[in-house]
Amino acid sequence: MLPRRVWLWIGLALAVLLLVGVVMQALNQLIWQLSYWLPGWLIGPLLLLLMALLVLAVGPLLWPWLQAWRRPGRGAASPVHPPSRNRREAAERQLSAMQQTLEQVRDAVEREGLEQERRRMQAELERGDLVIAVFGAGSTGKTSLIRSLLGELVGQVGAPMGSTTDTARYRLRLQGLPRAVILEDTPGILEAGAAGQERERRARAQAARADLLLLVVDGDLRQAEQEVYEALASLGKRLLLVLNKCDLRGEQEEQRLLTLLRRRSATHLAAADVIPASAAPQSVPRPGGRPLQPAPEVQALLRRLAEVLHADGEELIADNLLLQCRQLGEASRNLLERQRRRDAETIVERYGWTCAGVVALTPLPGVDLLGAAAVNAQMVIEIGRVYGVQLGRTEAQDLAVSVGRTLVGLGLVKGGVSLLQAALSLNLPALLLSRAVQAVGAAWLTRVAGRSFIVYFQQGQDWGDGGLQNVLQHEYDLSRREDVLRRFLQAALQRVVEPLQRRERQLPPQPPGRRPGPPAAGGATDPDCREP
Repeated sequence: MLPRRVWLWIGLALAVLLLVGVVMQALNQLIWQLSYWLPGWLIGPLLLLLMALLVLAVGPLLWPWLQAWRRPGRGAASPVHPPSRNRREAAERQLSAMQQTLEQVRDAVEREGLEQERRRMQAELERGDLVIAVFGAGSTGKTSLIRSLLGELVGQVGAPMGSTTDTARYRLRLQGLPRAVILEDTPGILEAGAAGQERERRARAQAARADLLLLVVDGDLRQAEQEVYEALASLGKRLLLVLNKCDLRGEQEEQRLLTLLRRRSATHLAAADVIPASAAPQSVPRPGGRPLQPAPEVQALLRRLAEVLHADGEELIADNLLLQCRQLGEASRNLLERQRRRDAETIVERYGWTCAGVVALTPLPGVDLLGAAAVNAQMVIEIGRVYGVQLGRTEAQDLAVSVGRTLVGLGLVKGGVSLLQAALSLNLPALLLSRAVQAVGAAWLTRVAGRSFIVYFQQGQDWGDGGLQNVLQHEYDLSRREDVLRRFLQAALQRVVEPLQRRERQLPPQPPGRRPGPPAAGGATDPDCREP
């Protein structure tokens, strides 16, 4: 079943095609008629004049419709920027937009955390080094590999699991590459215990900031290493897989492992990105002399690094910066969205209990009127303001009326009242019970309607493909879930039922046939709660 919006576009396209056909036929007949009375050279200019007059006549009639289509509050969107010339410019725009978003966040702690990341990314835009993060399980030889690449001792070699407990950074120069290369020796992964898990968390966070990733293994990918590989590959960054300790196996075994690793990683890596290495070959004993220490075999890795960095170094930096900026921008938008959601829900709760208090004092003559009482235009205006939308009173009133009518039309008013009446199970006099159910029902329906408006504004003043009915039904179903309904009823007992009981006990006896009314002071009905 196609969404309603698709059917609307199909219908509009057919109508336009039909109109074009009718207009073309009319033009053909007009040209044929004019050819009898006018010379051929005059027909073209005359038709152009007639079309201009038609546009001038129809334009003023279509303009108000076009303005209404834009909708107040939506048309004043952010200015359209020209496409970015490069990834650096796109990253700068992301950071600028994120700063504007953070200015609207009130939570100082969360705002400061993201602001520090934004400043770090701003500094990253100006840096001149390529960052390569080296990963591997404990004692797979990643520190030895970095030592061999640098040509100097940079850490403990042959150490037990967990020897690298923090990130260490080293600079490397490659011939012909204008930028320096920073090698980061990350904490070992796949280590047991809470400390090992914390080191792995820091290592993965480091991966998110690096331009190029190296994963060092000393054999086939075990299940845990396969999961780490998949996680690194899913970051969307360039990844090289290094098979270390090749000196411990024969040439045939080395080729077998390389073939196996290339097959396992074929989804994400080219065959050339799976590279053999021997960072710290074992010494060879010599009779009567000192053991011979073979030189490290990392030339293949150095060649591949040079090829990748020469060909794609600038793109790697730009892609990494843009990816980090987008992730940071998404985090700041999510933070602002959570703040807006909390503010909007606070507005809905306030209007819900206010409306419940008014209905408790002045009960409505019919249950169906609760649908209108529970939705008021001022609540819509305030929710829209939270999402940066300025609605006029008339438009807010139209939205409130449509939601109120839909609540009744879907049977949600009667269904909700019946549900609450059964759930309350109060031992009260009939008159007091009716007023309590109406008041609690008004608060509950205000919550359903208000949360539906929140969805409407979150989606850019759009009810979605399912329309208003689907949104209302969804929020109604969420509100009747056992845990949600239980919390709401606990609040309703405190805010509505217990005050009603106390007020009923305090009122003096009334003459027969006369219903107790609201107190003389402060009992006026809130006009916003009763808007149709």
